[in-house]
Amino acid sequence: MLKPTIVPSLIAETQEELDERIEKVRKASNLFQLDVMDKKFAPNSSLNFDLKLPNDLKFEAHLMLEEPEKWIKLNGRKVDTILAHIEPLKDPAKTIELIQGLGKKPGLALKASTPVSAVEEFLPLVDEVLVMTVEIGYYGSKFIPEMLEKVRELRRIAPSIDIEVDGGMGLETIKGACEAGANLFISGAYLMKSENPLEAANKLRKILAECNWGI
Repeated sequence: MLKPTIVPSLIAETQEELDERIEKVRKASNLFQLDVMDKKFAPNSSLNFDLKLPNDLKFEAHLMLEEPEKWIKLNGRKVDTILAHIEPLKDPAKTIELIQGLGKKPGLALKASTPVSAVEEFLPLVDEVLVMTVEIGYYGSKFIPEMLEKVRELRRIAPSIDIEVDGGMGLETIKGACEAGANLFISGAYLMKSENPLEAANKLRKILAECNWGI
């Protein structure tokens, strides 16, 4: 049974900034996403350093990197799930094997412009697929509703894996994403800009409880 889960996302350029942002949203969830960017694959820089994480929380890493293997070797043991973008991977199966070799759950991510067919052959090897519902790189980017068709397609062909939507998730968009078949929902700007992230997350959970997809 797939459980609908709100996943706060974390962007930071320094360890101090990361620590502050973790504390801000700590009570909002039990799973958090690290947005890792290299200013090459994505037009921003974030968490691309030897970072430290608290041991009492679960983390997944969303690697928006041209060379994700370097980050995986440096930081991969610190997180629970590692999501690499399919677009820059020369040998996706090898990257998945690298992640599994660390005892971590592997996943693949799709930019807004990348079709589901790019990951289809690797679906039996991964635990999760992330669908970007905005253009990558920044908090608060505009939601692209057409991306939900990718979620529907993925759910049809891979009914048992985690499907995550990343970008523009808020009170107006999260129900549609759930009904399309997603079960993990990244929330960045919505939670970070809130004075009370737990209360804000609970508003999203209330909407998810009314989602008729049946997960």
